[in-house]
Amino acid sequence: MPLPAAWRGAFADGAYRPPTGERPVLADTGPGWTALQLTGARGRRAVLVRPGETSPRTLLRFADPVEHQLLAADFDGRRWAAFAVLEGRTLDSPWSLYVWDATTGRSRRLARADMPGPLPRPVVHDGTVLWAQGTGAGKATVFAAPADGGHARPWHTGVLDTPFAAGGLLVWREAAGDRTRAAAVSLADGRTAALPPPIAALRDVRSLVSDGTTWAWVAGETAPRLMVWRTGEARPWAAVTASPAADGMDQLRIAGRLVTWRTPETSYALDLDSGAYAAITPPYGYAAASGDALAVAYSLGNAKTAGARPVIQVVHAARLPGLPRCD
Repeated sequence: MPLPAAWRGAFADGAYRPPTGERPVLADTGPGWTALQLTGARGRRAVLVRPGETSPRTLLRFADPVEHQLLAADFDGRRWAAFAVLEGRTLDSPWSLYVWDATTGRSRRLARADMPGPLPRPVVHDGTVLWAQGTGAGKATVFAAPADGGHARPWHTGVLDTPFAAGGLLVWREAAGDRTRAAAVSLADGRTAALPPPIAALRDVRSLVSDGTTWAWVAGETAPRLMVWRTGEARPWAAVTASPAADGMDQLRIAGRLVTWRTPETSYALDLDSGAYAAITPPYGYAAASGDALAVAYSLGNAKTAGARPVIQVVHAARLPGLPRCD
């Protein structure tokens, strides 16, 4: 579907205006918050932006304003934010994980990874920070650490990718023999937890994501398709097939009734209520989504030139009108 005028208006109304002289880059978003990287004459910093606050909250000023980049973040909406900083320009560079305390305004480093492994995307849950990092021999370990201090505890080790929160579960894809499957532990205590049968049956899928109620993933290599399953449905269904929107789809996210993803060309959103989808950014734009928050980022002009202007827009997914059903 073409992007409706009401969506374009909502995105325009949600445009972020950075402090004068600082250039923003979108890292992550969630209910009531957005994490950005800001670069200006005074250096580069990671910030947290919240509605109603006049200035962004600085999480960390980077030691190297050229090499260091904000990768991902999570915030519990109250006190604790966790964020990962890549310490180089390539995705295989070392990275550090920090936790920020809103009551003090200070950050401390929780971990540093210098071995190959999954990209960090921290999860903050009930005062605990969870993440995975490479630990050698092709394996990675899922760790949990108290946000207010204390030793990190290893919860699971295997050949696995980046974990994500899905309701009360922490979920990831893991190699099992010559195939991959989904695995989960309880966010409460790290004990092995059962997945819904349709998800437990999956093998060799990509970009698995969930909010605990809706699950989405990419199935198929030569003919990729976006698959969706929601609690209470009898079986998964193919939401997007043979289309430019299915070519190279990756970075799936969920915001309420919307599933977003990125292709090499642009980013899309699927409205689960209507089954319709639309491109939500100009070419080469990307999206972040979590809870009821949807953020998009793109450049006006060539992003590699000094004259390009970055655009970041944040909206409440539930306030967007439904995409019309396809005829």
